[in-house]
Amino acid sequence: MSYHIDMEDNSTEPEPVLLSKHAKNLLRFLNMLPARMASHDNTRSTIVFFAVCGLDVLNSLNLVPPKMRQDIIDWIYGGLVVPRDNEKRCGGFMGCRAMVPLTENSEVLECMRKYQWGHLAMTYTSIAVLVTLGDDLSRLDRKSIVDGVAAVQRPEGSFSACIDGSEDDMRFVYCAATICHMLDYWGDVDKEAMFQFIEKSLRYDYGFSQELEGEAHGGTTFCALAALQLSGQLDRLHAATLERIKRWLIFRQVDGFQGRPNKPVDTCYSFWIGASLCILNGFELTDYAKNREYILSTQDTLVGGFAKWPQATPDPFHTYLGLCGLAFTGEPGLSAVMPSLNMSMAAYVHLQHLHEVWRSKSNEGKEDHDLTLSSAVQQLKLVEDGEAKATTATTSTSPLISAQ
Repeated sequence: MSYHIDMEDNSTEPEPVLLSKHAKNLLRFLNMLPARMASHDNTRSTIVFFAVCGLDVLNSLNLVPPKMRQDIIDWIYGGLVVPRDNEKRCGGFMGCRAMVPLTENSEVLECMRKYQWGHLAMTYTSIAVLVTLGDDLSRLDRKSIVDGVAAVQRPEGSFSACIDGSEDDMRFVYCAATICHMLDYWGDVDKEAMFQFIEKSLRYDYGFSQELEGEAHGGTTFCALAALQLSGQLDRLHAATLERIKRWLIFRQVDGFQGRPNKPVDTCYSFWIGASLCILNGFELTDYAKNREYILSTQDTLVGGFAKWPQATPDPFHTYLGLCGLAFTGEPGLSAVMPSLNMSMAAYVHLQHLHEVWRSKSNEGKEDHDLTLSSAVQQLKLVEDGEAKATTATTSTSPLISAQ
């Protein structure tokens, strides 16, 4: 009997993440869209979001020249809807510019006003792009936008996408929460009703459904948890409940992650499930190596980008979320990601600075108001004191006032 001993080392280096190719791939989507994406024209803001935020996570925003960066910012603002006093509360951003005709015909422009309204998903992604590009959001009317958010909230606590009706489910609950959090203003949004809707959407297996009585799903579980965290209500769920949700999420890992039990894995769930576990401080319980191996199996080594599944066509959506999933594992070369807002930590730091500026101005205004009020009170007191003295005095030493 003989034995063959293989003396060769069969271990291989892990496949690299092609950072520069992914950056070039995303940059392409800021310049032109392939014909196959024509059906996404009405959600163009989301494509810009995936491209810009993806470049940010890749630490490659320097590839966007200053002039192009400003053009993107101006284009985003071109979709801003600010309702007039006699119009519905429909503030926010549109997804494309089809409803903004290039004409000076007042009749046409007035007619098109009836079809211009904010969309929650487009508003979220538009504001996120502005923040990521370093804009100061000074052109936004925060109250108008949040009024538009409150106007699409349903009695049971969920939200529709826009004022003239659409689906209302957990996706738009998340978008509503991100908008209010980023603008640091909740206005008339009913956070209690929102919490009740989210709590009622928790299923028997401890995932969250998209709508009441639906099936638990990884994407909507992220939306629910992120909305609770952004609205400051995550701790309202019992600790035991949070542990069971964490368990449901951990069980979604096969090699990559699946969105529901008995479904195939998909690159995007490395973000949806991964971010959910980050929110619950449980991501370290996952298998980083297996997750990375699956994501890289969908990497296009020729033109860059990540796809839904191996051998499938890459797209901006899965490219961005795949990069975020890798960022959670600490992949070298990638920027850290703020899980609940789905943007880089660098962008989030800029947003926090804007919040400080707004609060400072608000406090200054309050101090000025208090100072004015205090001054008025003092003057009133002096007048009252003067009147009191006038009624009690019997003499006066002033040469201008006759003795009483």
